[in-house]
Amino acid sequence: MSDVILESVAPSRSAPVDRANALAGIALVDRIFHQVTRIAAIIVLALLGGVILSLVHGSLPAIKAFGVGFLFSQAWNPVTDNFGAMPAIYGTIVTSIIAMLIAVPVGLGVATFLTELCPHPLRRPIGVAIELLAGIPSIIYGIWGLFVLAPFVQTYVQPGLISLFGDVPVLSTLFAGPPYGIGMLTAGFILAIMVLPFIASISRDVFDTVPPVLKEAATGLGCTTWEMMRHVVLPYTRVGVIGGVMLGLGRALGETMAVTFVIGNAHKVSPSLLAPGTTISATIANEFTEAVGDIYTSALIELGLILFVITFIVLAIARYMLMRIERKSA
Repeated sequence: MSDVILESVAPSRSAPVDRANALAGIALVDRIFHQVTRIAAIIVLALLGGVILSLVHGSLPAIKAFGVGFLFSQAWNPVTDNFGAMPAIYGTIVTSIIAMLIAVPVGLGVATFLTELCPHPLRRPIGVAIELLAGIPSIIYGIWGLFVLAPFVQTYVQPGLISLFGDVPVLSTLFAGPPYGIGMLTAGFILAIMVLPFIASISRDVFDTVPPVLKEAATGLGCTTWEMMRHVVLPYTRVGVIGGVMLGLGRALGETMAVTFVIGNAHKVSPSLLAPGTTISATIANEFTEAVGDIYTSALIELGLILFVITFIVLAIARYMLMRIERKSA
């Protein structure tokens, strides 16, 4: 009888010890996980800081040589070491704006079609096809743009725009000049095609998060599909939609090879969208391997620093907009 009692008491005494050991093991794993995630975050910040420092250090000779005037000068003469960033900044901003003006409405329309109007058997194949556009290398877009899109634009699009807006104030300046085929408008078309999958895919995903009861309520009140999208779906998903648009804008600002093929690579500021131009990324890609001398190389690195600052400003504005939207929603 005493043996039975001892056997029943022994496990009860060891149970708290086993529980304490298990909790200690869990706490140790949690601390390790906490430190690993902290190290990962520090690595990311260190990489970002290293990129900024390297850009600033490499830009110092050009900053000392040209100062603030580098941002507003149109000069680009490697022979005399006279450089300016205005044409590249202008081309980067203009082509990105053209791309977003085209890609945002089309992307939202595609997302609306896939979530509300497309037959169910076709939704997945069309969605996969759109997402595959994001996987095409940019140099393929550039080759296609140079040999297919540019001749089409030169033959049909640019002559039509010149004749249509030739007598309209302001627009006649935006669409003036001979139809080269290549130029900032063509580069904007290429960028729009490249950023379209990002905007369409993200918008489709966030549209799918809208509770069906909200859509059914809008339909029950007699709303059309357009009214439901405008007054129910877009307000509910505006944070995600803005995030997708900003992701596409970031891709457009930094795109290199596709733009290099079709923009014309001319270091000048022209009010006409049909004229050749250049961007920051295209200038760096075209001339970095040929840069001879500290000033030339430093000017190209300073262009990279300017692109970094522009991208940072765009992301900061996007983050500020999202914070305001979240505050209003709360």
